Amino acid sequence: MRAIIVDQFSARPQLRDLPSPGAPDHGVVIAVEATGVCRSDHHAWSGHDSTVSLPYVPGHEFVGRITSAGSEVTDFTLGQRVTVPFVCGCGTCRWCTSGNAHVCPDQTQPGFTHNGSWAEEVVVHHADANLVAVPEDLPAAALVGLGCRFATAFHGLRVRARLMPGETAAVFGCGGVGLSAIMIARALGARVVAVDISDAALERAREHGAHVCVSASGTSPAELSAEVVARAAEISPAGVAVTVDALGLEDTVAAAIGSLAPLGRHVQIGLLTVPPMLDLSRVIALELSVLGSHGMPAADYGELVDLVADGNLAPQDLVTDTIGLAQAPAAMLAMDAPGQAPGMTIIDLGR
Repeated sequence: MRAIIVDQFSARPQLRDLPSPGAPDHGVVIAVEATGVCRSDHHAWSGHDSTVSLPYVPGHEFVGRITSAGSEVTDFTLGQRVTVPFVCGCGTCRWCTSGNAHVCPDQTQPGFTHNGSWAEEVVVHHADANLVAVPEDLPAAALVGLGCRFATAFHGLRVRARLMPGETAAVFGCGGVGLSAIMIARALGARVVAVDISDAALERAREHGAHVCVSASGTSPAELSAEVVARAAEISPAGVAVTVDALGLEDTVAAAIGSLAPLGRHVQIGLLTVPPMLDLSRVIALELSVLGSHGMPAADYGELVDLVADGNLAPQDLVTDTIGLAQAPAAMLAMDAPGQAPGMTIIDLGR
């Protein structure tokens, strides 16, 4: 099979031929139809993830068909079209059996713990616990992002923060996961405030459903919080019920928590390189909740897939570029460049 190989961190990946993988007893091999180019792939390639060992194949959000299955796989069949959460559980621990496979201590992650989906074939372990059947009639572009950015945003807003119709959500950072959060919040019936330093990102946020856009350029966290609160009041007198940090900076976390109304819920999705200082006095006084979202278990995918199948959520609208596998090394290098345009690139294995 053809695959993208990373031999050295931060060096140009290579397109090579590798032996096709075999299915473990509890797992499957999936022929990849399409796969995403995600900022998390860049983190791994840069050497920021301790679970990654060289050489390896990147890629963790994908859709495809089962081509072979181990003897212990009973819930899925050959040829079935599936996607997979980027965090896969062992299927047997107390976290997995309670429906929380995304926090399994023995989790596997394609593209991190083993070879990923920037290849013609990828292995998924413990398939019965981790595969998600997807509709035949949806385009691959509508399904690729469900493995990572859309699942993480949906889990954070719907499951962790329990965002309700009519509430106001403020999303800080309008890159891939931030735009996903905006689209999901709008699909759930919420009012949305988008926050970013880039005018282009804010325009994209407006196109994808943000009711109000706030520029964070040149402001302190306190000033930004005040501006978000003021602009949120234009669309709802109840204030900001939910904030999402999709960027992972101490200043955006502080501004997000500072924007919340009493009993508000903050969802942290952006990965932080340095632990932030939190205003815990405000958290206590207003009884705020600070919640993490790290993927979503396969067991919770039904409502998200239904939103897409019903046309209430269109992840394909976030796709701005479709490339072939041979262009994937250049796409990885391009993520190093400043001023990346918001949107999503997918790799079509049929090209």
